[in-house]
Order: sequence, then C-alpha cells, then structure tokens
Amino acid sequence: MPVLSTNTHRPPSWLPNGHYQSIYPALFRTVKPAYQRERLTTPDDDFLDLDWSYAKTNEAKNSANASPSLVILSHGLEGDSTRQYVTGMVKLLNANGYDCLAWNYRSCSGEMNRQLRFYHSGETTDLEFVIQHALAKGYTELNLMGFSLGGNVTLKYVGEHGKNIHPAIKKAVAFSVPMDLLACSRNIEKPENKLYLWRFLKSLKPKVAAKALQYPDHFDLNKWKQVKTFWDFDHVYTGPLHGFEGADDYYEKSSSKNYIQHAAIPTLIVNAVNDPLVPYQSLPADVIADLPNVWLELTEAGGHCGFRPDRFSQKGAYWSEMRALSFLNKA
Repeated sequence: MPVLSTNTHRPPSWLPNGHYQSIYPALFRTVKPAYQRERLTTPDDDFLDLDWSYAKTNEAKNSANASPSLVILSHGLEGDSTRQYVTGMVKLLNANGYDCLAWNYRSCSGEMNRQLRFYHSGETTDLEFVIQHALAKGYTELNLMGFSLGGNVTLKYVGEHGKNIHPAIKKAVAFSVPMDLLACSRNIEKPENKLYLWRFLKSLKPKVAAKALQYPDHFDLNKWKQVKTFWDFDHVYTGPLHGFEGADDYYEKSSSKNYIQHAAIPTLIVNAVNDPLVPYQSLPADVIADLPNVWLELTEAGGHCGFRPDRFSQKGAYWSEMRALSFLNKA
C-alpha cells in the first residue's frame, strides 16, 4: 500500500520536538485500567503475567463466556503493561467494546523470571503462546498491537506466519517500531540520545545481576564492564543468551523489516518522523509500498510512543489511540 505522510497529528506547541513529545507522556500521564492479573505457566516451566481489562459491556464475563473481540497488546523495551502508551490504549479500546490483554514479557512484571533467558526484540514464541491461550478462552476475533520493541515482535510474528496465520487474527497495529534493529541500536548512541541509552542500561543492569545469581555458571556479571552501548549489551548478553552468534546476527534475524513482506492481514505501522529513537529512514518504505496488506503512516510529529494531541477528540485519548481505534473499526 502507499506510504502515507500525514499531518493529522498536531502536538501542543509547548511540546516543540520529538524529545519533549516522547518524554512528557512517560513522566506526566497516568491512566489506570481495572486490570485482572493471570499468571500463565509456559511450556519451559517459566511464567508470563497477563493483565486483562474488559469492555464495559463485558465486565461480568469470564473465561467461559468470553467476548468475541480481543486486542493483545505488547509493550516496549523494559516496559510493562502499566506504561501509559499501553494503559491509554486499553482505556479507549475498553470504552469502545474491545476486551484487552496486555501481557508482560519475561522479567518485566515485577518479578524475575525463572529460566536463563529473558525476552528480546524477535521473541515471538511467547506471543504465540499468549495468542493460543486467548483462543482457548473462546475469543473468535483477535487483533494484535505493539509498541516500540513490541511493535517489532508483532510485525515479525505476522510476517513469520504469513498466509498461515490463525484465521481469528484479523488485524495488526504497531507504533514507533524499530524495524531495523541495527540502525536503531546505532542511532541511540548519538550524543543527543545518550539519556535514553543510559536509562535503558540502568534498567537492564539489575536484571543481569539477578540472573547471574540464578545462573552463576552461565551468566557472567563481569562482562558488564564491556557494555557501553546497546550493541555491546546485545553482543555480550542478548545474542549469546538466546542462541545468536552476537549482536549483528541477532539484529538480522529479529528485525521485522525482513519479515513484513509476508504479512497477510491488514497491518498498520505508525511512526513519527521526529522519533528520536527510530530513524524514519530505517523503515522499509520501498518494500511496504508494494505490499497489499500493509500501511506505513508517517507523522511529522509524535516522538517515540508519544502522540499527545493539541486537542482531544475524545476525553483523554491520544492521537495514536484514536488512530488505532479507527483502523480496528474499519470494515
């Protein structure tokens, strides 16, 4: 489908650039859905914590009497189901008849996971397990949605399954997606992005320490001295820990740009040109332009998982949330 450049998102004048537009919602927006947590045991004896939130018309429903329409939401790097970009979306979707399942990756729900491995940008087997769990509850219509890293996981999943994707999965939506992981990893090393790099590594280091205590023979905390960038972290830990030869092998095999051409369901990708973490030039616009089921929408503003509007068309709803709802509702 054509790559769209749109100016329909207009940020407030007091959020003048992509950094402000990314950081403000993360610091100052609070939305709290009425989550019901479920712990799901994985086939390898680990666990995933799932947070369910039901549409108002479905609040009394349970697993034996599920709503026919569910959105499964995948969060970003070192995020969780409580991040504002997830909770804001959940609130709007619930208000418009959709049940929501916001799942937390291994190690991201407030408790360290049991197995040696964590999660990563190309890990789709856990998403598949969550999808199968939702189908077993009786849902007959599923939509997938991802943010940042979760967007890459979502798009990779859609591409991997291609025409064999489960018929209950109707649409996919992804925001602020790092479809080229190498380009994004190198981009965050720029001086103007060092704050993001520092915050992510600060969050990851305690997890590395905790995992080293769990698996002292397999997880070397001394290697942290080698970690100065994302590429370093992925080369030292993420890659070897998850069966890759190193960072470059991990990026090549996990970047959704290498899978999106096989998407067989309607898929919307929304990125901002001024996203400080994802260079819009790294998006495979030339490939997507020839795909019948994929739309790439580029907004001039919005930052990274930001998209706060200047004026709210629905109380408290961000532009990205209204855009997703419109896409899901479209016949």
